[in-house]
Amino acid sequence: MSRERVLILGAAGRDFHNFNVLYRSDTEHHVVGFTAAQIPNIAFRVYPPELSGPLYPDGIPIFPESDLDRLIGELDVDRCVLSYSDLSNQEVMEIASRVISCGADFELVGKRTMIRSSKPVVAVCAVRTGAGKSQTTRYVADVLRSLHLKPAVIRHPMPYRDFRAVQRFSAPEDLDPLSIEEREEYESHIMNGTVVYSGVDCERVLREVENEADIIVWDGGNNDLPFVRPDLWVTVADAMRPGHELTYYPGSINFRCADIIVINKVNSASEDDVAIIERNAARLNPRAKVFRAASAISVENPDLITGRRVLVIEDGPTLTHGGMPSGAGRIAAEMYSAAEVVDPRPFAVGSIRETLERYGHIKDALPALGYYPEQMKELEESINRCDCDAVVIATPVDLRRVMSINKPSTSVRYELIDPENMLADAIRKHLNRMGVPV
Repeated sequence: MSRERVLILGAAGRDFHNFNVLYRSDTEHHVVGFTAAQIPNIAFRVYPPELSGPLYPDGIPIFPESDLDRLIGELDVDRCVLSYSDLSNQEVMEIASRVISCGADFELVGKRTMIRSSKPVVAVCAVRTGAGKSQTTRYVADVLRSLHLKPAVIRHPMPYRDFRAVQRFSAPEDLDPLSIEEREEYESHIMNGTVVYSGVDCERVLREVENEADIIVWDGGNNDLPFVRPDLWVTVADAMRPGHELTYYPGSINFRCADIIVINKVNSASEDDVAIIERNAARLNPRAKVFRAASAISVENPDLITGRRVLVIEDGPTLTHGGMPSGAGRIAAEMYSAAEVVDPRPFAVGSIRETLERYGHIKDALPALGYYPEQMKELEESINRCDCDAVVIATPVDLRRVMSINKPSTSVRYELIDPENMLADAIRKHLNRMGVPV
């Protein structure tokens, strides 16, 4: 009997995980390729044989998703499996319509891709990119340490430079060869004393972490589902984007499955918007505990903002596929009365300029993109070309560690504020019910 031919639609993360878990050893299906979206420089590479296994001795090719319609016919595809995240429900159905109209079936996969762990797992996921998941994950790890547990973080894979099965990061020097996006997710954990694991083979990653940690924290990427089956599922909703918990994939699944829902950024949102999310939680997930949290902003040197013309640099994915026009940097510029937030578009070069043209919703902010060394250089040049008095760096990693900025600059930090430790108390009580000694 012929094997069903499968094309996995991805963005260098969930796609490889779905292959590893569902298809790598499956003799009834044959994966003919991956497609790449959202992340640059992934297409035209090969998922290597040492990861794809003996059924795929030549590895598996990766194609641009823009060629999807043609690929379905040329590769004789029977089924397309959507394997990336932070898509509107409309975008999901548009992809499904393309696939089905070209003669293939369309599939979404979920909980059967979650690997079971021998250790307790806390998963921190989100409704959207930029909701504040990273700061929530840091807070959760701090809470676990305060309960005399040893947490380790498994970070959603980001194989932007190479495809490594397992990666471990415990010191700042471990980050030197990495992209800006990777450093943004690892650096703060390491500075707080938390070991971070990643890699494209989550099963192997998990087994190594189990030998080191008392408890595992899954740190999801974008608004993806956990790769490891959680014992406690925490989902972060964004008070600045009410209603997105209903209309984005798979963030809506995270919202519906959560044991705890954290409505973040309530200090920057209206009461009406917060109430919309609370009502949606009561309707869709009445068993979840719902908490409000603030995203507190601190600025290294406010004097570099007050009365000055500033360039604001924001987290890249939050602005691009996260869809936000700005972030914490813009809030800091307004908080400290900048004279002007400078439009970066006249000064941007290369892929940074192309990104600003592609994502027309980005206003007066420069996305900190650095998926590969050449792009990091283009970001540095774009910053240094800008006609401004100072630079506001509102990214999870301090860009001054990885590039030379020729203007006065100040960093913006943002941390989760848990009023009266209500979230921390809920985590402790849930762990008690799980039988974890705290």
